[in-house]
Amino acid sequence: MSFASLSPDEATPFRIIFVCTGNICRSPMAEVVLRDIVTRSGLGRLITTSSAGTGDWHVGEQADTRTIAALAKLGYDGSHHRARQFDPAWFADFDLVVVLDRTQERILRNWATSERDLSKVHLLLSFDGDQAAMGDVPDPYYSDDALFDSVLGMIERANTALFKQLAPAIRQGVR
Repeated sequence: MSFASLSPDEATPFRIIFVCTGNICRSPMAEVVLRDIVTRSGLGRLITTSSAGTGDWHVGEQADTRTIAALAKLGYDGSHHRARQFDPAWFADFDLVVVLDRTQERILRNWATSERDLSKVHLLLSFDGDQAAMGDVPDPYYSDDALFDSVLGMIERANTALFKQLAPAIRQGVR
């Protein structure tokens, strides 16, 4: 994906949403991590992050306790997260829809109603050349704390790569 033509401003920041299955494990991690990277870079007013799930099983719930714990171990705060389900009408509200695995990619591509919507959907690992071939960030929900930690590491690396691609275009668009 090319971000070369971006020209965000404080009134209309670049809006990113991360989407996984239930919005309690991977997508909240990705949202919190990228928000931290963006804030530390000084671009917090120009890039916003959020997350959602394709399913409605956990709507209104906090992130999984293991997600919150994995984030906390690395100094992130995921305690304020509340799960929600992605609404296809939201395509208009976001510039980039980042999915955590190919299942969400298929679902969101089916929900898209235009080429513009389709062009917004990207796998998170596709931004990181070292992890792109893996395609999917594994869902740690049915596993142990170690997989939550491993998944968080994958998400941190991929979000760092995403930000390195996005930041120059954002900075260039700021006058």
